[in-house]
Amino acid sequence: MSGLVVIGASYAGIQAALTAREAGYAEPVTVIADESALPYQRPPLSKDFLLDEISAQGLLMHDEAIFSDNRIELCLGSRVVGIDRNAGRVVLAGGAVLDFERLVIATGSRARRIAVRGADLDGVCYLRSIADAADLRARLGEASEIVIVGGGFIGLEVASSAAKLGKKVTVIEAASRLLERAVSPVVSRFLLDRHVRAGVAVKFGTAVSAMIGDGGRIAAVELNEGVRLGADLVVVGIGGIANDELAVAAGLDCANGIVVDEHGRTAYPGIYAAGDCANHYSRFAGGWIRLESVQHAQDQGRSAGLAIAESHEAYDSVPRFWSDQHDLKLQIVGHSARSDRIAIRSLRAEAGRFSVFSYREGKLVAVDSINNPADQMVARRLIAAGISPTPDQAEDSSCDLKALLKTGNKAVASCCRRQS
Repeated sequence: MSGLVVIGASYAGIQAALTAREAGYAEPVTVIADESALPYQRPPLSKDFLLDEISAQGLLMHDEAIFSDNRIELCLGSRVVGIDRNAGRVVLAGGAVLDFERLVIATGSRARRIAVRGADLDGVCYLRSIADAADLRARLGEASEIVIVGGGFIGLEVASSAAKLGKKVTVIEAASRLLERAVSPVVSRFLLDRHVRAGVAVKFGTAVSAMIGDGGRIAAVELNEGVRLGADLVVVGIGGIANDELAVAAGLDCANGIVVDEHGRTAYPGIYAAGDCANHYSRFAGGWIRLESVQHAQDQGRSAGLAIAESHEAYDSVPRFWSDQHDLKLQIVGHSARSDRIAIRSLRAEAGRFSVFSYREGKLVAVDSINNPADQMVARRLIAAGISPTPDQAEDSSCDLKALLKTGNKAVASCCRRQS
């Protein structure tokens, strides 16, 4: 029996299935997942789950009843090995075949592997799934010296969790600052100071040349300059790679992910993609981009689900990200690449509460906030509407930025008490 088949029980896949059903799609809906667990949240894996502050049950996206109530069949512990787009069917490992009328590919991304000698030693870990997190949690309890390769979101969140457990932690980052491609230099410096105060050592401008073992287990990490760091646990967080192999083999257009339009549609009728595995054009990035974030996956999955139910609504969400590190909540809205000016908006900088507004050619393109969700809410609406407060207004905490949403750029000067 054909209907909607979703490959991947990710945020995007589950959202597409639920939205299609809620929007009136009446045909059978099947979600295929290669993990045996019910669909779960991934962001807490590097934080609360590692610290044993949330259980596997607490990670679940939805109760099982949600799927049965919406007549969504979960096919767990099954792996798709092929897509026949012309015949409208997917092939599972073991040979089983499922026909489809509509197909959503929501296969997410996988951790990029490090290619150095000794990378396969026991104790060299990655974090992507609940199985990875459970293994890492057990290893953290026994480890004393931890080296984290990569100063991105995953690496810094794991560093924060390990530091809370009293471990000796060193972060190795090849770039010149933390989260170089994601946040402003001001936020990078602030985060570095917080990690250092928590006892985390950070080394910039260097890379791992080899993993050194003892009896098959990791014992040290060797850096490019020849320095060796003792390590009984290594966590590698150097980015993700789109899981687009099925799409490539099926002849779909792929370029750093599966190419889709504003409705999640591929160039082949009836086949959609959403989430980490999809590459789309973003007016906020000014080009094609593949995003890895919960909000993006849910929003794009929703657009795909609506399109499947013939109730179209274009995906046009402002990129949003967040990260919890130590006692800080970092939130990012927009895309700051190629920004040429910043403005710092500080309500209580001494208490670690501020925002950095990034501009490109006079236009507000991104806002990074530390412990300041109110700025994030208004910034998202400003960027979506194409409204830009001036840098002076952004820096003046007495300026009511929400007023600009009513007046637009035309009356921008009147919202600030401090004028030159």
